[in-house]
Amino acid sequence: MTRLWNDPADFADEMIDGFVAANGRYVRRVPGGVVRSTLSPAGQVAVVVGGGSGHYPAFGGLVGPGLAHGAAMGNLFASPSTQQVYAVAKAADNGGGVFFSYGNYAGDVLNFDAAQERLRADGIACETVTVTDDIVSATADEKHKRRGIAGDLTVFRIAGAAAAAGADLAEVTRLARHANERTRSFGVAFTGCTLPGAEQPLFTVPEGRMAIGLGIHGEPGIDETGIPTADGLAQLLVEKLLAEVPEGVTVEGARVVPILNGLGSLKYEEMFVVYRRIALLLQDAGLELVDPHVGEYCTSFDMAGTSLTLFWLDDELAELWEAPVDTPAYRRGSVAPQERTDASTAAATVADVIEPGDESSRSVARTVLAAVRTIAETVDAHVDELGRIDAIAGDGDHGIGMQRGSHAALRAATTAVDAGAGARTTLARAADAWSDKAGGTSGALWGVILNAVARGLGDEGRPDATAIAAGVAAGSRGVTDYGKAEVGDKTLVDALVPFSSALTHAVDAGASLTDAWRTAADAATRAATATADLLPRMGRARTHGQSSVGTPDPGAISLALIVTAIGETLAAETLAAENQKENAHG
Repeated sequence: MTRLWNDPADFADEMIDGFVAANGRYVRRVPGGVVRSTLSPAGQVAVVVGGGSGHYPAFGGLVGPGLAHGAAMGNLFASPSTQQVYAVAKAADNGGGVFFSYGNYAGDVLNFDAAQERLRADGIACETVTVTDDIVSATADEKHKRRGIAGDLTVFRIAGAAAAAGADLAEVTRLARHANERTRSFGVAFTGCTLPGAEQPLFTVPEGRMAIGLGIHGEPGIDETGIPTADGLAQLLVEKLLAEVPEGVTVEGARVVPILNGLGSLKYEEMFVVYRRIALLLQDAGLELVDPHVGEYCTSFDMAGTSLTLFWLDDELAELWEAPVDTPAYRRGSVAPQERTDASTAAATVADVIEPGDESSRSVARTVLAAVRTIAETVDAHVDELGRIDAIAGDGDHGIGMQRGSHAALRAATTAVDAGAGARTTLARAADAWSDKAGGTSGALWGVILNAVARGLGDEGRPDATAIAAGVAAGSRGVTDYGKAEVGDKTLVDALVPFSSALTHAVDAGASLTDAWRTAADAATRAATATADLLPRMGRARTHGQSSVGTPDPGAISLALIVTAIGETLAAETLAAENQKENAHG
């Protein structure tokens, strides 16, 4: 379990601050993560990696000469937000374009892709290769759906070496994609991991048992068995990986880099015992072992477990693999001393100015603030239950992420209202704060929803029910366009689409906003409950689909809880306004 923290909500930020304080010769802090504290040649491709925190040395520990130029670092087990990725990439850019690489998880894809679009709009060329090395997370026929685990290291290192050698963005991308195609991983766990402040681990494994095919965010394995001997585990890892050799590779005489990765609390000595047998098995299969790695390269906080990665070399990959690397957590070869950047040359922060709204819009902004406060209170009341249902087929952090996001939104909305902002600005500030602090898939999607509604509110006058319903409909379309999920995929879309449809229908029929909202909230609640019968087709739960049958989707449930609570807030605000009018005329 995790023993040392201050406020769990501050853990990731404080961890990054301490990491930078301890590794100033390599990295400097920027909004959203870290970049090199040493100079890179002008025109060199900037390799930017990232993902949630809790996986050290991934991702900040891999920033330095020969490897990454920057790392976007999200909250614990939550992808970095679009704003974080964008800020890190802007700080890392050397004028040669930005190459992104990260594990293939829905939240990371959403946020990195959105940041990539913003950078391209700024005139910065960008390309992406997602890492898909985990062989149990999808079949070979659908390997583009696989998640990334410890194979991140091989793809990141090849991209970094190619950039250091002067390759352009297209060539860095080609080589990284080639490295990903030749990387395969498989992992097991003996215990789950426990995040700071949590009373229970994200998943549990019965005493004396081993989870097979786990994910690095605490996703449960796809199978379970008794704990084998060290030699038995070596046999399992090797057999699984040799059963799927990359296309075009002949095992006999092939060169392979074996990487035995500890997931957080497995002792190095134990891994050496396992690797002793792995090496013999690989050699018996006719493989030439190159630069074996045994250690921690992509962890899962304090999880007890290990994964084996095989990186199948060819001539061009072998040459790049030998390039020197010098980062806080990973070193190979000898890198010449690097000149430090001058922190004083960093761009000045632009003052954050809030333009005031008119009197009517400021009044609506206070209702918006009340609604955002209701969201935060609702999430607080259900955070444990949301985490519980998320842990059944996911990683168990949905409640925590929603809590981080909603409280950040509340702080931003409060600041905006105190500064005299109108309704649109208040809700847009809340949306961006939610997306930024929550990270992950839900953070990105709630940012999309709230921003769409904000655009319908405006900063002048009072919006009518039709404008608000149109904003919700725009948010619903934005989520399906952005996240690619459809009704029936077992996501928050299953509750959002019925909510939006019912709201629009009721408003068009002449209902007041409060009555229409309550009707739509009922529809969302019924639809969210019905997701219990669905098999997930999107997100992390997809790998463990059967496990989630009988349990509703946490994203759909949280949306239904929130819109229901907002309906009561709207009713209370309406009643208060009517009483105020009566008193004014009395």
